[in-house]
Amino acid sequence: MKSPTTQTGRTTPSLRLICTAVAVASALAACGGGGGGGGSSTPPPVSTTPPVVTPPVVTPPVVTPPVVTPPVATNPTGPANPSAPDPDIATLGDAFDTYWNYCATPRTGTDPYTGKAYPDKQGTLRDELTFLRAWSNQYYLWYNEIPTDFKMASFTNPVDYFDKLKTPLEISPGVPKDKFHFTYTSADWDKLSTSGIELGYGVTWTSSGATAPRTWQASIVEPGSPAAIAGLRRGDQLVVLDGVDFVNATDGAAVDKINAGLFPATAGESHSFTVKRGTATLPAVTLVAKDVTALSVKNTKIIDTPTGKVGYLSFENHNAVAERQLIDSFNTLKAGGATDLVLDMRYNGGGLLNIASELAYMIAGPASSGKVFERLQYNNKIEAKQAAETILFEPTAYGFTGVANAVAKGTTLPYLGLSRVTILTTPGTCSASESVINSLRGVNVEVNLIGGGTCGKPYGFTPVPNCGTTYFSIEFKGVNAKGVGDYDNGFTPTCAVNDDLTRELGDTSEALLSTALSFRANGVCPAQPRTSVQAMAARTQVRPKVSQIAIHTKAR
Repeated sequence: MKSPTTQTGRTTPSLRLICTAVAVASALAACGGGGGGGGSSTPPPVSTTPPVVTPPVVTPPVVTPPVVTPPVATNPTGPANPSAPDPDIATLGDAFDTYWNYCATPRTGTDPYTGKAYPDKQGTLRDELTFLRAWSNQYYLWYNEIPTDFKMASFTNPVDYFDKLKTPLEISPGVPKDKFHFTYTSADWDKLSTSGIELGYGVTWTSSGATAPRTWQASIVEPGSPAAIAGLRRGDQLVVLDGVDFVNATDGAAVDKINAGLFPATAGESHSFTVKRGTATLPAVTLVAKDVTALSVKNTKIIDTPTGKVGYLSFENHNAVAERQLIDSFNTLKAGGATDLVLDMRYNGGGLLNIASELAYMIAGPASSGKVFERLQYNNKIEAKQAAETILFEPTAYGFTGVANAVAKGTTLPYLGLSRVTILTTPGTCSASESVINSLRGVNVEVNLIGGGTCGKPYGFTPVPNCGTTYFSIEFKGVNAKGVGDYDNGFTPTCAVNDDLTRELGDTSEALLSTALSFRANGVCPAQPRTSVQAMAARTQVRPKVSQIAIHTKAR
């Protein structure tokens, strides 16, 4: 992810994203890392009805994580009249020239991420709503499907209004055409996108279901985080939270207490967690919420096999700080003599497309240089005004600014120069991660997938900040050098293997990695290793939508 780009003239921080909103089908809010997050609604209560046994589905429903909405004035005084008729769409003009940064409640002071004064000017609620309508009319991929059966005067805040500015069509009964329309507080988005920082405990949970009895297990525990210091490990199952039976509780008061513990609103909050490890229930631990910086790249290693040295790394987020981490990782693999690669992106929800293209180049090497990584397709209005926008395989670093240990722009990237790669995937592999798969195949690199089918998110966004809220609305679809981009249902794995939470990532006995090494050796998908039924159950990541997107920087 990335914070807003430096603005020159009238430039929006138009970070292009491919939505990857895979979230647990849970009645609880879905926020990655156990932290607070963003979204356009509060979490619904846990169902009090008995669970219904339904056939398994390929794609889990999207759950919108909670959001702290910036305060807005209700019908404030100002140049606009909230009770006036809706504006004529045909005469709205350019959203950024006319309505941008006119706020009902302007922020004051300096933006800590740009070092500049907030751009907010005194306006009205009507101004904020008009900006959203004009912007959607210009850039939304399905702008001509936005309904007109509601009025601005009916809304008291911009987030609720924005929720209506999308197509109501369905691709099948109960499945909306647009599942990826959401908001985030601008401050939280900047922390996440620039530095990988999120308020929470440093643990990411997976879930196997929405209703009681619930099974949530830790899939990622960030090194040095409150969760790690307290001794939580991958595979631990949450059973009690602040004295509430997490597995079975269904009443509203209990659910409210659980949500408050899972998704703390402020740093310094402390909550009691009890987990089960295997068959043993461990003593309760107290976790104190803080801003946690997640490592994007972990577990870089060389695996010696009878047929050569295989590189391995787990990669979890295409954000700006990942540039340095990936370069260091590939330098290590190259120095260690790796002649093949297993890339673990089972939990990678996406991020910067610039990082995705760099990663793809570091895998394929000079044979891919200058070729199309991804071509972006917009609505007919945009396509009529501009040439096709293309992201290339680049041999040098983008050089993101404003991040710790930044890489200088133009730095030559290391590479392995492979004609094949094995990628570990689950339904949590989304967006920019899928772009890596699709784009490598577009330049004839053999890509074998081990694990589960990916989430299927080829659509893109421009995150647009206005008055303290950053809005995400689909703008484009990405295709590779061969024009292929129809993977709405995800990519099918070469060898289907369920995630193995009984072993750490990088352990050669872990189900996905051991299968990858076996398939590499003999080209046959082996029988799945024996693990507990619980560990092998289908899982979905509990994380915010904003952690599951792919971004392309572009000035308007």
